[in-house]
Amino acid sequence: MSVSSIQAAWLPPDNRLHLSHGPIDLIIKAEGVSADRAYRKAIQAMQYLLERLVVELPYLRQKTQSPDHYRHPVARRMVDATSGYENRFITPMAAVAGAVADHVLAAMTAESGLTKASVNNGGDIAFWLADGYDATAIMANLDAARCTIPHDSNCRGMATSGYGGRSFSLGIADAVVVLADHAANADAAATMIANAVNLPADLPSDHPDMQAVTRVPANALLPESDLGDQPIVTSVAALSPAAIEWALDAGENEANAIMALKPVAGALIRVKDHIRVVGLDQYLNTGQIKHEAMQLMEKIT
Repeated sequence: MSVSSIQAAWLPPDNRLHLSHGPIDLIIKAEGVSADRAYRKAIQAMQYLLERLVVELPYLRQKTQSPDHYRHPVARRMVDATSGYENRFITPMAAVAGAVADHVLAAMTAESGLTKASVNNGGDIAFWLADGYDATAIMANLDAARCTIPHDSNCRGMATSGYGGRSFSLGIADAVVVLADHAANADAAATMIANAVNLPADLPSDHPDMQAVTRVPANALLPESDLGDQPIVTSVAALSPAAIEWALDAGENEANAIMALKPVAGALIRVKDHIRVVGLDQYLNTGQIKHEAMQLMEKIT
């Protein structure tokens, strides 16, 4: 079926709804007596969303400005999520995937009778829980990083960023996974933390660790990128233990700074199978994560 060029299909085995339109690719799950109505609401929320958001792209690709510059509700969600980052460079595009997920979820949960609902937009997830229900997700493909969110938590969004993902990254993190109050806030925070996971700025260009990282200007790969000619990471070869620790420290510092600014519960940072967890103590078994990470490193060495 299709609505305004939206492609929709049911995915086995649990009949999740797959909606796609241009770069938007959603996996949606609704549970409860009103699930069918919620799925219809999701399709309606997607109708003309992309066309109307594209009109605002010139502004969304610039550094975040006053909300008065933006009209679409998704654009405003993007702006809300990327505002308040002090002097850091960030554009609303840093929160686009999470904001779309939040927007569709909000339409679905206008229906009463749901017990759980989630919208996964390429790994950036918005979810809703009724009283007495919880949600579980695996972070950064680590079995031990099984994150459980109870219904009484204020966290309703999770997002992942890193140099190997769908979006560009200035940093060398394989993955940064963030848990926050909404998917848009998680998306923006994951982007900013992943950008900060990097090598020392004063490291000579001929240093082996610098040579291990391949970077190209963002606009060389995507002329209209909001990052302009900033060097984004395209590959990372073997790094020294000192470089990995430096990068993890930088990511942890940025995560702590963002947690002081935004409703972010914490982050899991992964660089070459080295793991750093910031916050998230009530959601993760950090001891088990460290054990699994050590096992991964032993296999590599």
